[in-house]
Amino acid sequence: MKIILKAIIFSLFLNASGFAEVNFQQKKFYYENLVKNWSKIFPDKNRNAAGPRFFKYLIDQNLTYEEFKEYNKFYCPVSGSLINPGEKPDYIFVKELKTEKNICGKLYRCCWPCSCDLMNYAKVKKIKHKFKDGTKKIDVLLINNPCSKKDFPKEVNKNYFCNQQRLNDEEVFVVDGKLVIGLFYEAKKCLKTDIKKVEANEITGTFCALKNDVPLEEMNIGMGDIFIKMAR
Repeated sequence: MKIILKAIIFSLFLNASGFAEVNFQQKKFYYENLVKNWSKIFPDKNRNAAGPRFFKYLIDQNLTYEEFKEYNKFYCPVSGSLINPGEKPDYIFVKELKTEKNICGKLYRCCWPCSCDLMNYAKVKKIKHKFKDGTKKIDVLLINNPCSKKDFPKEVNKNYFCNQQRLNDEEVFVVDGKLVIGLFYEAKKCLKTDIKKVEANEITGTFCALKNDVPLEEMNIGMGDIFIKMAR
């Protein structure tokens, strides 16, 4: 009996290991596919604050719901940088667009300052979208239309987003007149314990509090003042 039990456990271990390996290989495929299509997404190779370009590119593909969710884990909505497979997300909260209530969820980002900036300057909204395998709900991260800003950051290709002072919905995905910059994962209304968890975290609590005290003109970490100028 013990021998049979050991054999079953060993078999389950092998299957689990095989699944994890396949899963990682799939993630690697998604990542490498984005790298391969970099020049299509960024014709002038400028990805500064251009997470919205990734989102638009992916939502225009004929993807299943699960494929779409996986692909969106491999770029940063704030900076436009690629994110390596296996990176762990930050647990953060963002204001809901209509209600201003705190919505908690997971953010895949390239570096910790991006989580701070997103909590300060982005909103979230749940929308429906038709994927290859049917209509599903997704939680999208939004910022206000930046196209009319006089201090639109020179480091960002404005033509990626704008048609004069309007958002160009042929180049980016637009919801309620706002610019979609990425996807928010496992979003739910925050409980008090969720808020405490975010605020107690070394990054989303301590580091973000320190970053938020830095004057904009002195900001030199993460995207510096680039994303903030676009999103504020």
